[in-house]
Amino acid sequence: MNTDLTVFERTLTLHRFPKLPNETLQAWDAGDEYLIRHIEDQQLSDNQNILILNDHFGALSCWFSLKHHVTALSDSFVAQQGAKANLAHNQCHDVTLLKSTAPWPEKPDLILMQIPRNNRYLSWQLDSIRHLYGSGCPVIAVNKAKEIHTSTLKLFEKYLGTTTTSLAWKKHRLVFSQADCSQAGDDAISDATESDAIEAAKIDPYTRWSVDDHGLTLANLPNVYSGESLDLGARLLLQHLPSDDRYQQILDLGCGNGVLSLKLMQLNPQAHVTSVDESYMAVKSVQTNVELNQLDPAHLNAVANNCLDNFEADSQDLVVCNPPFHQQQAITDHIAWQMFCDAKQVLRSKGELLVIGNRHLGYDKKLSRLFGRSGVKLVASNAKFVILQAIK
Repeated sequence: MNTDLTVFERTLTLHRFPKLPNETLQAWDAGDEYLIRHIEDQQLSDNQNILILNDHFGALSCWFSLKHHVTALSDSFVAQQGAKANLAHNQCHDVTLLKSTAPWPEKPDLILMQIPRNNRYLSWQLDSIRHLYGSGCPVIAVNKAKEIHTSTLKLFEKYLGTTTTSLAWKKHRLVFSQADCSQAGDDAISDATESDAIEAAKIDPYTRWSVDDHGLTLANLPNVYSGESLDLGARLLLQHLPSDDRYQQILDLGCGNGVLSLKLMQLNPQAHVTSVDESYMAVKSVQTNVELNQLDPAHLNAVANNCLDNFEADSQDLVVCNPPFHQQQAITDHIAWQMFCDAKQVLRSKGELLVIGNRHLGYDKKLSRLFGRSGVKLVASNAKFVILQAIK
């Protein structure tokens, strides 16, 4: 696996986060390299203020920090930890790392973007660019050519304005856009000052909907998984969440919008629930939803983290987990494995791990390796999902 990105006789050593002993995936892709080559070919003058959106593991931040003032905004705790490690390892100049939920910086000279998978998140970012910065701030985005659909370009045109694309290079394509349209979304915006643009109306970042069967109302920020409806796995798991006074410490690992956390708080009012996700928007959504559903915020702790790094061992009575199977653009099962290992570490003796997953993922085999065959049982299933319980 290659860890050295070399462009124009300059080399960066880059690693994904967390570093795995038998890593097979690079910490950058051809899209990062295409953006770097394009900007360098333009001979951009030094000391530009560059805003980088969705930098995967810091490749863009590391490269452009040499000659420019870089701010990198990301919704991913894992990506930011990777960026921090790579910036330090390559002895780069300081970069301002911002959470997706933080205020955006003052008007940059240039915005570079790795186009996110989630169109709701992309729309929100494009709308924010238009209303915060107005015209005169060029945007250059990149993604795999096969992922840049006509609908993707229409979003750039809708929220920013004039949009063109490059030729494909190593199966990636650049998107060039300028915030020069007369409106963003449905909200008209005139040739205003920067402060006027900041105050202009924007699309609501929250999507709101109800889970009527469980008496819950959810508000989801744009990059939260399954942000417009309840995913089928969570719907099944909601029906099988336990209620018992012996649960004093409950952990919802990979919490998303917090729907499982909310139901666990309803079923176990005596318990303290910790909600963990690597998405800053997920963490913020959980906090919002606890208040929205009039649950006691003193019984909830929502944190952004890489699985359960630095959590106290033997501290939890119940861990509930709906694992993802991708990191950034890459499909991988190492996250589920790390979640299961971390869950076992933090569970007390006789503590329980409750997992839901697609049938074909074979989580029963992974859990049996950790907890023993006798410690794993099937709780429920349907045509697509299984719910498994593992006891420490």
